[in-house]
Amino acid sequence: MFTPFVFVLRIAIAWLLALMLVSAVWNALPLLNRVEWPLTVLGMVTMALVVVGAFSHVGRVRLIAGRVDKEALDNRQRRQVEVPFEAGEAFDLVDAAIRELPRIRQVESARDSLQVRATVDRPQDFGEYPLGRWNPMRWFGIPRNRIHATVVPGHDSGSVTLICEPESPAWSDWFLVDDGTNFENAEAITRAISRRVAERRRNEKSEAVQTATEKELTVAKLSLLHAQVEPHFLYNTLASAQLLTRSDPQRADEMLGHLIQYLRRSLPSTDNELSTLGAELERALAYLEILRIRMGPRLSVQVDVPENLRPTPLPPMVLQTLVENAIKHGLEPRTGGGTVWIRARRVDDVVTVTVADDGEGFNTKNSGTGIGLKNVRERLRLLYGASAALSVVANFPHGVAATLSVPPALPPSTPSPEARHG
Repeated sequence: MFTPFVFVLRIAIAWLLALMLVSAVWNALPLLNRVEWPLTVLGMVTMALVVVGAFSHVGRVRLIAGRVDKEALDNRQRRQVEVPFEAGEAFDLVDAAIRELPRIRQVESARDSLQVRATVDRPQDFGEYPLGRWNPMRWFGIPRNRIHATVVPGHDSGSVTLICEPESPAWSDWFLVDDGTNFENAEAITRAISRRVAERRRNEKSEAVQTATEKELTVAKLSLLHAQVEPHFLYNTLASAQLLTRSDPQRADEMLGHLIQYLRRSLPSTDNELSTLGAELERALAYLEILRIRMGPRLSVQVDVPENLRPTPLPPMVLQTLVENAIKHGLEPRTGGGTVWIRARRVDDVVTVTVADDGEGFNTKNSGTGIGLKNVRERLRLLYGASAALSVVANFPHGVAATLSVPPALPPSTPSPEARHG
């Protein structure tokens, strides 16, 4: 109760001193000093309106702020707001928040200096002032407020200094009140900034959850692909081995050995997210050796993979997918079969692994659905981002060449295959 009383008393004393000065000037003028009653009436009416206006200001501030203290009653409001974004984003938030204020008149934005200036009309919350332009609360001063916001860059954040004040000199605060409009503007801008920050955080969280969900679904699909051993390949291999046991037991034993090696690399394990070029090559060669026994001289295999490149991290099944495509869509449809080449090279910071064949080439009849290649590209994207790629081109003079381009090492946040097997 003491603060509102002091506030009203301060304004009343300021007006009283001003009226006393006017009275002294009045009495010093010839002729006018003989008529004192107009000045007396004017002084009494002025003081009554000033006190009523001051109490009205106190009441409205209590209604808006829920408290009455020096900070809330002040015509000039200052806020310090920390925005957890870099200075440019913080500036955009502040600028948008100010532009959305009701009764905004003019907004000047200076992005280079990270400043925003604006003027805003005061609302007529109580209708027209009593006595209109004869009310002493409207004798001087401008019924508008101004806003000045400055963003100070920090480390991955921006500190916003917000000032809301009347568009009149500071000395007028001894005589005039703003009816809490600057406190209201400061709180409204602060709320708008907080709301926008919270909305940005919610959107980021929602996008992160969506990305994580999509990644989990993709990994689940790819894990299913990894765990999948094609039934017809398994059945055909076992049938061929059974047939060979009667005519050529040694070749049957060789085929079963390659099948065991293939299954050892193909069946799901607890650490099936990463592999190496060497391990994937062993799987692919086991697969090709089985097919060489089945296809005979129709299939030729040539491998050129240096030992120093075999530890290169590689998602499981990607090499196998390219080899299977070369067989199914390139060589099997051809009566005379053909050759599969597997070649690896390192150029600067890129390891390229190429699987090529001299089969049917880009034949729509034998091109398949493209799901396997799509899964390969998705696995590369999840593991390496934009630093890995898959290209599929025609192989001269016949066939197709598919090339994986991957970094020689994993991103720093990804455990190595050796660590996974350790």
